[in-house]
Amino acid sequence: MDEDDAQAQAQRAAAFEALGGEPVVQSLVERFYDLMDLDPAYAALRAVHGPDLTQARQKLTWFLCGWLGGPQHYTERFGHPRLRMRHMPYSIGILERDQWLACMDQAMGEVGMAEALRLRLRDSFFQTADWMRNR
Repeated sequence: MDEDDAQAQAQRAAAFEALGGEPVVQSLVERFYDLMDLDPAYAALRAVHGPDLTQARQKLTWFLCGWLGGPQHYTERFGHPRLRMRHMPYSIGILERDQWLACMDQAMGEVGMAEALRLRLRDSFFQTADWMRNR
């Protein structure tokens, strides 16, 4: 690991701790999927998912823990996330991207995430979500 990689990892670990660690990531993901499941504003996003959100909840929790600099649960179980490849079977356009971002932003607000961290994550989530578009 070179110096830039080490610095980036340290920044991610700081974000994970600032967020509140794994319990807060779990709460964030639970609220995200609850909103997606219940709010008609996220209907297109919900339609991309299957009828049962149990696996999606677990995998997103594992992924976000590692992505934010915490435990690498996802990578330990499944290897490299290969996000774009894993999402190719699903039709993801601007509408789905925007609903994912809005739903996550609402969830971040509802779990009481500090505004500075929320803004930083919002930017990072946008970059990733936009890259996931496949139509």
